[in-house]
Amino acid sequence: MSKRTRAASLTTCVAASVAFGAVLAGPADATGKDTSASKHTSTNASAKVTKGKATKASAWPKFLSASQLPPHPSSSWTAGKVTDGVPDELRFCIQDTLPGYDSRYRDFRTDLDTNAQQLTFVVGSSAKAKALATRLNKDIRACATRIEQSDPETEAALKDYGKLSVEEGAHAYGLHTETSWGATDINLYSVGRDGRAVTLVRWAQMGDFSDAPVKAFKKTTTTAVNKLY
Repeated sequence: MSKRTRAASLTTCVAASVAFGAVLAGPADATGKDTSASKHTSTNASAKVTKGKATKASAWPKFLSASQLPPHPSSSWTAGKVTDGVPDELRFCIQDTLPGYDSRYRDFRTDLDTNAQQLTFVVGSSAKAKALATRLNKDIRACATRIEQSDPETEAALKDYGKLSVEEGAHAYGLHTETSWGATDINLYSVGRDGRAVTLVRWAQMGDFSDAPVKAFKKTTTTAVNKLY
């Protein structure tokens, strides 16, 4: 694990361990604009033929906007562009589930250390989406143990904040990490599903469970799932 010096600055990486990946310095979108995801289409957006008629593939699900993140007390949020792939901040906890799925994500930043990501998958059927959501929930519940096994100098604790009643359902969690040299971070995660789409939202900053805006994060998750389709 890299023992990088922590500082509340956009030019410094802020992370409790490489388990979460480096939180990249600087705003994700240098223009500060909230780039719309509605123009993006699925990576499998070639024409489909049904009963002899060509029909276009459905557009990729919509993403959260900056204003829909939990409010920050002293800084506004900036939303980055929707990008193919998986953000580094999410890879450690869900790496066993990732292969074989098309995905897109969006980064969100404040002027301080608080950051967030939304990652969305679209699969072939509602049944496959349900199975994917189940695996992602399992990965998040197991992440604290995985962190401690990968680095004995880091302690991790998980809180289950329960289910959310939205579309085909969502679930929220809190994950706190603290290193032997004093770095402490709080992460909120949620997994939600609507039809063939599954979305994972992460919010993070330096602190502990008492610093987590759980109620606002649940509202953000509900909005994220409702916006999928």
